[in-house]
Parts: sequence; C-alpha cells; structure tokens
Amino acid sequence: MSRSLVFFASLLVVAGCNRVGDPDVGPPPPINLQYRLDASGDPETPAGVLLQWDAVITGDLEVYNVYSRVDDQSPFDLRASTTSTSFHDAGIPDLFYAVTAVTTDGDESDFSNEVFIDERLRLPAPNFLSSTSLDGAIHLEWADNPFQSDPDGFEQYRVYSSSLDIDAALCGDDWAREGTTVAPAFLAGALPNGVPRCFAIAAETIEGWESLWSEIRGDTPRPDARNVLVFPFAEDANRSGFRFFQDLNSDGVAGPLELGIIRPGSATDIDFWVFRDPVDSSLSLVPGRAGTGVEFFDPLAPVEDLTAIDFAPNLTYRTTAIVALPGYGYVFETIGPGGLPQYGALRPTHVGRDYMIFDWAFQTDPGNPELQIRGGLPTVLPGGVLIKR
Repeated sequence: MSRSLVFFASLLVVAGCNRVGDPDVGPPPPINLQYRLDASGDPETPAGVLLQWDAVITGDLEVYNVYSRVDDQSPFDLRASTTSTSFHDAGIPDLFYAVTAVTTDGDESDFSNEVFIDERLRLPAPNFLSSTSLDGAIHLEWADNPFQSDPDGFEQYRVYSSSLDIDAALCGDDWAREGTTVAPAFLAGALPNGVPRCFAIAAETIEGWESLWSEIRGDTPRPDARNVLVFPFAEDANRSGFRFFQDLNSDGVAGPLELGIIRPGSATDIDFWVFRDPVDSSLSLVPGRAGTGVEFFDPLAPVEDLTAIDFAPNLTYRTTAIVALPGYGYVFETIGPGGLPQYGALRPTHVGRDYMIFDWAFQTDPGNPELQIRGGLPTVLPGGVLIKR
C-alpha cells in the first residue's frame, strides 16, 4: 500500500486547474490513486512512474485525464488521457499527480486524491557490505539498517554488479542488476572463476524509491572443493601429493581437470605432500615444488569453515613441513604465470593415522589481491572501490 501524501479535491480546486463539465452532475472522481517509481540504479533519477487508481463505475465513461504539476505552487497541466486505470510516465516524474474521469458528454469529475512523489521517503544506504569468495559465486552480506529504519516502507534490496579492473581498482561502466532480495544477504552465482567483479547494494521502498548505494565491494570467485581424500606417503605414495592448479594446456583458463590434482608424493611439480611421523603417527603437510610455502591462517585457533580463509597473512611462508591439525586453516603461496604469486587455502576436516580429508580453495587470477599479502585489512583503493584483502 502506498504511503503517498494525499490531498483532497476541495484543496485541489484552489490549485487552478480548469476543467470542463458541471461538477454537480459529473461522474464520480477516481479513488485510491497510487504510484510506483521505476528504479534506474541512480537514486536521483528514477526511470519513470506508474500511476494506478480504482475504476470509475459509470456507463458513459470515456477517458481518464491525468494531470501533473512540478511544485505545490503551480497549476495542474493535462499530462495525458487514457482509457486504462493506469498510466506510465517515462523519465523523471513531476512532483504531484491527480486523475479525473470524463464522460462521453464531456463532463469531468473532481480530482482524485493527489499523490506527492516525495523523495523524503527514501531509505538510508546500507552501512556496510561484506563478501565471501566462493567457487563460481560471491556471497554478499550487508547491514540491515534500511529495513530497520522503516519496516513498513521497506520493499526489497537491489543488488548491482559490474566488471572490475583489479590493477587500477576501478569498476567498469557496465553496471547491471544481479537480482533483488528482502534479506540482507545474496548469492551472486554463475560467475567465472578468477574474474573480478564490483558489487553494491541499494534499498528500495514500497513506492520504488532507491537509497544511495552501499560502499562498493570488489571480490573474485575462485575454485574450491570439499572432502578431498589423500594419504600419507608411507600409506599410499601414489595418492599422497596434491597440486591446487596446473595450466596443462597453457590456455590461461582453469579447466576441471587442471584443478585439485592428486599425484604421487614423489612428484616434483606438486604443491605439497603428506608425511606421517614414524614416532607419533602425526601427519604433516610438506611443500613440494620450488617457490611453494605454507603457513597457518591462524596458528592459535581453528576456523569455522574454508570460506573464513579469505586472505593471505603478511608473513614469510615456510618451505618446511607443518603439522596438519583438523579444523585449522592453512594458506599456500605458489608461483604462478610470469612469476606472480598465487594463493591456495586448505582446511583439514579429518586427520587420522592413515588418511586425511580436507577442503581447499585456490585463486586462479595471478597476483589477485583477494589473496595477496595485506594482513586481511580492508583497504579503499583509488577510485573508491573497497577490495577484500
């Protein structure tokens, strides 16, 4: 239901609109005039307004006249005539609208209620926006303060995205709507891995007013997998090594057979292999190929899920063995194309004597700041894009 400000017909006569017909014998006026804006993505410039009203029940009705005025001091001007109980006015709408009914004899009714296109109904922008990198998707979460500020006026959130130039930290001009939701969370799916995107959120009222955008967030999908099984070298040497990604055909694209490759622990091109201590049977991750190092994401505590490992700690990565602990997060630094660093994440879900099960993720975009050394601190880069570090 619209919250539009209503002015009654007795007040509108003073506005100075000239109408034909005798109001004493004319048709009844339309009632329940409401409006709905067309959101454009720019809160300052709606794409149009849709007016709707209840039908006037009379046998000699010919048309409805739609009137508008630009402010509360100007007279109404005839905007259009229509036989429908709705009218779409494209472009930036006027400030006030009203409708009359006209019979075949030319008698015109009093005005309907007047609607005020009141931008003061606009909701505040979300206070923050966060994101989580996923396999072919980005999970977005934001502050629910727009809904909390006016639950009765809130309609939905609109999610926008565009391309992102990581090197320049600039979003493209190709902004498009990803979707809408009533919850302060959204899953942007069907995204190519290793391709950065910009995201922003706007809150929409029941009248179609859009808020200003949230901060702009940059993020990049990356491949991951759950429940990968490997063995210590002493148990099964052929299935004790692992490589996150290897561009076997040199096309620069991460194909399904080039990700999460299990290999012998003796191979020289693996990222790590699993070692079992002969004394206490504990398992360790041992970096493999040259240039590969590993460190705890947090050496003091486990992580709740693989998605919690969203950046590479600012430290020197060890090239020696590191103990494998269930629930803990590990970050691997590897050498990618052109010598640029690439980062992988790993979280063991089970560590036994004879085998290990883990989840993993890998950023296929070489040098991508999603997993570059930044200590995990959000940073606003030139151009105003908040890049998740």
